[in-house]
Amino acid sequence: MASWTSSQFLYEETKPCGIQFLERFKRSGRLSFKQYQALVFTLTFVAYIAFHAARKPNSIVKGTLSASTVRGGWSPFDGPDGTALLGQIDLAFLSVYAVGMFVAGHLGDRLDLRTFLTIGMIGTGLFTALFGVAFWANFHSFYYFLAVQVLAGWFQSIGWPCVVAVLGNWFDKKRRGMIMGVWSAHTSLGNIAGSLLASGLLRFGWGWSFLGPALLITFLGLVVYFFLPVNPPTVGAERDGTEVDSTMRLGDTITESFLGSRMSTGFDRKAIGFMAAWKIPGVAPFAFCLFFTKLVSYTFLYWLPFYVSHNMIGGEYLSEETSGNLSTLFDVGGVVGGVLAGYISDQLDGRAITAAGFIYLAIPALFLYRIYGHISLTINIILMFTSGVFVNGPFALITTAVSADLGTHKSLKGNARALATVTAIIDGTGSVGAAIGPVLTGYISAISWDAVFYMLMTAAFISGLLLTKLIVTEVKAMLYGSSDEDEAGTSSSPATRAPIDVLL
Repeated sequence: MASWTSSQFLYEETKPCGIQFLERFKRSGRLSFKQYQALVFTLTFVAYIAFHAARKPNSIVKGTLSASTVRGGWSPFDGPDGTALLGQIDLAFLSVYAVGMFVAGHLGDRLDLRTFLTIGMIGTGLFTALFGVAFWANFHSFYYFLAVQVLAGWFQSIGWPCVVAVLGNWFDKKRRGMIMGVWSAHTSLGNIAGSLLASGLLRFGWGWSFLGPALLITFLGLVVYFFLPVNPPTVGAERDGTEVDSTMRLGDTITESFLGSRMSTGFDRKAIGFMAAWKIPGVAPFAFCLFFTKLVSYTFLYWLPFYVSHNMIGGEYLSEETSGNLSTLFDVGGVVGGVLAGYISDQLDGRAITAAGFIYLAIPALFLYRIYGHISLTINIILMFTSGVFVNGPFALITTAVSADLGTHKSLKGNARALATVTAIIDGTGSVGAAIGPVLTGYISAISWDAVFYMLMTAAFISGLLLTKLIVTEVKAMLYGSSDEDEAGTSSSPATRAPIDVLL
């Protein structure tokens, strides 16, 4: 058996038993290709909704755990350094999540993704529940909470490379930005579901806020294990009457797949190395851009309910439950932003232009939310929604369509085994920023919330600057065309060509 660092696969995928059960009710004895696509889209979508829902309880219960509540908080977070300790908990989770992302991406191109994803979901459910167990067991050790979050972060890191790689095996490249823009709504919908579930259960005790999402992701993990088809070869799926070779592995297809720009007659069993993936043109600038973009997004993810409940809106303070429910409007904006960014980038054939445009518009949106968000509930809702559109729009675009584009860059010479690794590099680097933002907010907010928003606006500005060179090249390609596109073997049709190949 190959070592974990080798480029060989560690074991073969098999057809899920749930699929075998469903096929018994089909007259043809097998599901159609479109039915498999619908199943994959739905399962990966709800799986990542569950991952994000399991992250939300931490932000929802912050106000309850801290010293400012009428219940007196929960030791050790009820002291003067309570917000700093909560920030350290977030840092521990996100730091391990970022490191784990790189490892998970490396393994994701070598393991059975269905089993690997199931392990990530059930492990996430277990340690999310253990955080809530402290409520009933009356645990007050900071190191208990720290250890649980570290392990939760590790299992959470498995999710993203797996769902992107599985989806990538089933969908065509056409309208990639739009398709992934819709699919990426799982991030915001997961935040919304997690917020509503955790807020609704908070009245029964903060431990329930963790147990609810934990049970949800555990159940869905079992559904994924029994029903998720990893790729067409695993289940012998057919497209246009052509049967896919059942001996082919992850990312191998004889027809145009989501990972490829044209038909291929062969496949490469060797997975790309970690350093080689970093050298793919465009990976580094988008990865570092996401570092700052995700810093902004995750600061809102972890601190927005706390911010809303601790700042007067329309002359009054809102309860923790109301604040948690209100904060979901930021994620509703994120759903709209993700779809818009994907659609616009398809129409412009410009991922970098679209991402940077949204990022720069996020700066005035954040400024206006901080300055005028307190005037009334209506104004707060409008500005929160607008901020969500421009903050989460580029976040969704970079982690989905851009990652897929770069995972099939012409420098790979048709090797389709880079997607999980490239996805992990980009999102893993972004997750480092996601770890830094919330912990900095824990310290800075104790001094001034104005300073927090200036930090976020500065991060957004730097994020946009990192795409400057790519934007210039993209604009030149639009104005003068590019011979690189023909050399890459992509379509010359504006509706189907890969803008990253033109760009890079």
